[in-house]
Amino acid sequence: MCSASPDSIRSLRSRDATNFSRRALYLMEEEELDRIAVDRCLQGDVDAFGVLIERYQRPVFNTVLHMVGDAEDAREVCQQAFMKAFEHLASYDRERKFFSWIYRVAVNESINHLKARKPHETLDERLQHPRANPAERFEELEEWTHLHEAIMNLEPNYRAVVILRHFVHFSYNEIAEILNLPEKTVKSRLFTARQQLREALEAKGHGHQ
Repeated sequence: MCSASPDSIRSLRSRDATNFSRRALYLMEEEELDRIAVDRCLQGDVDAFGVLIERYQRPVFNTVLHMVGDAEDAREVCQQAFMKAFEHLASYDRERKFFSWIYRVAVNESINHLKARKPHETLDERLQHPRANPAERFEELEEWTHLHEAIMNLEPNYRAVVILRHFVHFSYNEIAEILNLPEKTVKSRLFTARQQLREALEAKGHGHQ
């Protein structure tokens, strides 16, 4: 087994520090560009908001798509989210990242959309992708329907962390930033939400044995 020399270790640490610094600098530059665009927009330059839309449209759309499960619905929710963000831009807290704020708006719009959507609309979408085995397809649809119902029955605060963690796959830190919560609160809500979902599914006969 070969061991690394002190010089090679120092070199590796130096490269890691350099890469970290570049990443930090990139994020700082992105945040500064966001602030400039927001300032220009608030000063009457409507086109400046187009810069923000261009920068965040794809990642926000992907997040909303994971949450609502339908591309057409996701486009509608995204449009509503960006319109609401534009209308309420003056209320944006400039001390926070624009990234977190626009995601928060999109998450709230997605939740509102899910609350208003009729259950059969999602069920119909799943029926468009049948499995070869009808019995297996029915069982999967039944399980998914109960899960969807259980998620929809969660209080909005719990529903949001479940969607962001398990459907969009954000980290705890990212969820905390988006929802403007301490990370420990995110973990606590997720723990409670998982318990409630488990109990709801067990009541329907779909819990783990």
